[in-house]
Amino acid sequence: MIVPQDLFTSAVMDAAQPVPNGLLDGQNRPAGRRFNVYRNNIAVSLTEAMHQAFPVITKLLGPQNMDGLAGMFLRAHPPSSPLMMHYGAEFPAFLAQMPQLAHLGYLPDVARLELQLRRAYHAADATPVDAALLSSLDPDQLLQLHVAFAPAVHVLRSRWPIYDIWRFNTQADAPKPHSEAQDILITRPDFDPIPQLLPQGAAEWILALQNDASFGSAYEAASQLYPAFDLTTPLTMLLQGSALSELDRKG
Repeated sequence: MIVPQDLFTSAVMDAAQPVPNGLLDGQNRPAGRRFNVYRNNIAVSLTEAMHQAFPVITKLLGPQNMDGLAGMFLRAHPPSSPLMMHYGAEFPAFLAQMPQLAHLGYLPDVARLELQLRRAYHAADATPVDAALLSSLDPDQLLQLHVAFAPAVHVLRSRWPIYDIWRFNTQADAPKPHSEAQDILITRPDFDPIPQLLPQGAAEWILALQNDASFGSAYEAASQLYPAFDLTTPLTMLLQGSALSELDRKG
């Protein structure tokens, strides 16, 4: 008897469900206890994967609470790929839908940050542009410039101090989080991704560049919202983070 894949997966992910009828072990005996051992091993492995993928969430909630959340998550979102680097993609939205965690409104965005750091780590390599190319352009040429970004680059925007929360829970002697919205730039200049706090207006500028705006039009968009915006700091962050992979002088 062939057990349907969806029934097998459902039983594997939920210890409360019975062993599927007709499931046999390697010696053609009812799977029974062996299936329970297999199911438990999978649950333990996926729970550990969630601890490793979201260490700050684990620290904020505590390991036991994370164990419980991981169990609920794996039943709602079983792995769709054999590559564990993709597991947990739905976790930020999962946290946002948990009424028990509504008083910790920053959790989904902290999970988004951890997820994007993992994605940046596994992103494809890209050859960064030479900063000397930018310095060789006159101001008019610079304003007309379009750029492409390395796959590892991400911008996160949050109404919570997610950079401060992440730093406070990962770095010794980090200051306590401020109560403010924060934008974060993730780059990967070497082997490991780096999150950095963006100044006001920088997220608008970078997101406009990612949508194929020129330096000049992106600067205007950011300056309309933040008249004091200066692109010197975010441009330096992009160059030092090997974030720009291509320059294009359109027009």
